[in-house]
Amino acid sequence: MPGGVPGATVSVGGARNAGLLAVRILASGADAEAEQLRAKMVDFQRHLRDEAHAKGERLRSRRSQRTGFGSA
Repeated sequence: MPGGVPGATVSVGGARNAGLLAVRILASGADAEAEQLRAKMVDFQRHLRDEAHAKGERLRSRRSQRTGFGSA
């Protein structure tokens, strides 16, 4: 985009990310609805972070298990 014209893109098939981008834009306002959206986005991000940490922990715990590959 030329200078001064903001642009945002999401991937083809990236409906979830497109929705999250839309919520961020709408939540940038100063009214009560924007405040509610910001609060919901914070909750969503917290949940997403907790899921990512749990997945990472599961992967780290599996690293110590034998897979049957390599030398004993």
